[in-house]
Amino acid sequence: MSATLHRLGGGPAPSLDPMMALVAHDMNLVNAVILDRMQSEIPLIPELAGHLIAGGGKRMRPMLTLASAQLLGYSGTRHHRLAAAVEFIHTATLLHDDVVDGSDLRRGRRTANIIWGNPASVLVGDFLFSRSFELMVEDGSLKVLKILSNASAVIAEGEVNQLTAVRRLDLSEERYLDIIGAKTAALFAAACKIAAVVAERSDEEAALDAYGRNLGIAFQLVDDAIDYVSDAGTMGKDAGDDFREGKMTLPVILAYARGDESARAFWKAAISGHRTSGEDFAEAIRLVQASRSVDDTLARARHYGQRAIDAIGGFASSPAKDAMVEAVEFAVARAY
Repeated sequence: MSATLHRLGGGPAPSLDPMMALVAHDMNLVNAVILDRMQSEIPLIPELAGHLIAGGGKRMRPMLTLASAQLLGYSGTRHHRLAAAVEFIHTATLLHDDVVDGSDLRRGRRTANIIWGNPASVLVGDFLFSRSFELMVEDGSLKVLKILSNASAVIAEGEVNQLTAVRRLDLSEERYLDIIGAKTAALFAAACKIAAVVAERSDEEAALDAYGRNLGIAFQLVDDAIDYVSDAGTMGKDAGDDFREGKMTLPVILAYARGDESARAFWKAAISGHRTSGEDFAEAIRLVQASRSVDDTLARARHYGQRAIDAIGGFASSPAKDAMVEAVEFAVARAY
């Protein structure tokens, strides 16, 4: 393999189009598995699951499984069901997250918990988790099962860690990175790593794990920055959700650490839940931007994005590699 060094920034706006084109045929087969396995004799299950699955998401995680398989030259079919399993895990966590967060919007549409209620959303999430494990068992690889089941457990740990960190002004940047590394990056990493298992390329598992993990961290950093720079139409959720929920994301951690006495007093009141109005959110945006906390959050995202790109630098040039590099560029550029 010949190493190629890539750099973030410059050139035309990056897009997911190359990756979507690369995996289009495989993705059709994955979608067929998803549609088949979300069915149930209980009508509410496919109705509720279909609302979220068909809600406009780019399905980046299963696409990463398919692209990673192409990067390794895999020509079998095992990755189709496993990519579907990855999407079911992701969808289940979204259903549960929206209940925990009390979210009203997901990808610009009303959340399932708002339409059908919290109990239905939790139970259909459980159903999708079960379907994902059925697909893993059918694959027959204990290694794949270990990777994806571990990722599922780590995601849950990350969500609980985040829950216990809500409204905690003393949250450190280190713990914040632990949280997003678990609740977001773990599934990105697993989605990529399982491709090396099915391709029987154990020597490439670490590289693909590192690519996915760093991409996932960059992706979440950008998401957290976007909460303070974009409107609901851009974000696909209510602007200021993180602020009103008292989440100590990196922009707030940095803004609080850099603030004067007045700014810190504001953050103490806001994060404790006593200042959550539209005017308060506008003030939070002003303080975050004045302290350059969004800029520094995005700089960290670029750092992790570059680490993701470097992780696959040893692979020979190919359409799959180019698409995976541009996917990183796209993930980071979403905030601009």
